[in-house]
Amino acid sequence: MEKQKKQGILNIKNSKGITLVALVVTIIIMLILAGVTLTIALRRKWLI
Repeated sequence: MEKQKKQGILNIKNSKGITLVALVVTIIIMLILAGVTLTIALRRKWLI
C-alpha cells in the first residue's frame, strides 16, 4: 500500500514538471514567432 502511494506522488510530481517545461517552451516559441512576424512586417513596411 505504501509503495503505491509513493508511486502516485512521484507520478504527480513528474507530470507537473513536464507541464511546466511544456509551458516554458511554448512561451519561448511564441516570443520567437512574434519577433519574426514583427521583423518581417517592419521590413515590408506593413505597419507603417
